[in-house]
Amino acid sequence: MTGSKLTRILALGLTALAAACGAQASVVTLQTRYSTDGPASFGTAAANGAYYLATVQGLDAVAPTAGYCDATVASFTGLSNQSVCGGSNVNLAFHFGVDFNLTGGQAGDFSLRVGPDFGLGGAVFLDGQLLGVRTTDMWWSGSYGSASQFFEFDSLALLTGLHHLDIYGLEACCDGAQEAQFRLASNAAWTTFSVLDGLKAAPEPGSVPLVLAGLGGLAVLNRRRSASRGCSRR
Repeated sequence: MTGSKLTRILALGLTALAAACGAQASVVTLQTRYSTDGPASFGTAAANGAYYLATVQGLDAVAPTAGYCDATVASFTGLSNQSVCGGSNVNLAFHFGVDFNLTGGQAGDFSLRVGPDFGLGGAVFLDGQLLGVRTTDMWWSGSYGSASQFFEFDSLALLTGLHHLDIYGLEACCDGAQEAQFRLASNAAWTTFSVLDGLKAAPEPGSVPLVLAGLGGLAVLNRRRSASRGCSRR
């Protein structure tokens, strides 16, 4: 058995077990569409943010064409249209969504950061409110060393319960790997949003493919709800 096949099998088993046993997990979704739209060019952050939201949501309202997709991913790391959808690396619109759930001990001093490849800019919304927008070429290149190339929002005073993160962006070329992380205190380590990120389990979205991206391999399967005998109950 090749290493890549073994990685896919292990990733599949990990995600299936997490879902079946109710593991602590965020839900990460990805939508990609063909787009030749340019960057926002309005005078305010609010207007620029609204442009990215409306542009990408308008594209998402139509079913994806070949080479683009709607998917739920196991981990918000290494994500691109090529790796998840097996498609093009040019003329892209991205919508990443993260549903996460905070307990009383996790709420309060919450920070998040996004490493994008948005050559034509993008915007980040939390619970429907604009957190930040950039209209310039953003490519984090796997490093958080240059503040102009990624989004970071520190010490957000979030309440206990469910929250939803939306990330919209446009990319002409060349579809680099993207990620998003959080930390629960200003001196804590950063953690990637994933099916095993330690946050309280969030409700899953509707019936969409589960794509095991960002765990060293790619596998696609339809969601199935089934009982697992390997789960312990308390």
